[in-house]
Amino acid sequence: MLLASCAPKTSNSESNLSDISDSTVMQYAIPGKALYESYCGNCHQSNGEGLGKLIPPLKNADYFKASIQRTVWIMRNGLEGEVLVNGQIYNQPMPGNTELTPLELAQISTYLYNIWGINEGVITSSVVEKYLRETPNLKD
Repeated sequence: MLLASCAPKTSNSESNLSDISDSTVMQYAIPGKALYESYCGNCHQSNGEGLGKLIPPLKNADYFKASIQRTVWIMRNGLEGEVLVNGQIYNQPMPGNTELTPLELAQISTYLYNIWGINEGVITSSVVEKYLRETPNLKD
């Protein structure tokens, strides 16, 4: 998710922890937000809105909402080729973050899937490990 050509991170209160009221979710989401900002925010932006037609949004994105497994798998393994997000085709390679542990991926996922009006609860490292064992459909 970290690309050298991406613009600097921006801050936006719309992607903060105030959307989360469950204390167990918060235990994952607090470090997840910091990890997201370090590894993903340069490209997808802190507010999740992406970079125009270059980097797809996560916030309110049909592709993102459709599969937690796919999101986790892409965070770890990266993605190349065209994807359709909210009717827009994106074709910017995204490198994987192979150094992120299952716990760190769980924290990022828990953060992302519990803000912007989404309420998926805790995504544990054991669930992440399960998700990483099988390649999901990356196109739909």
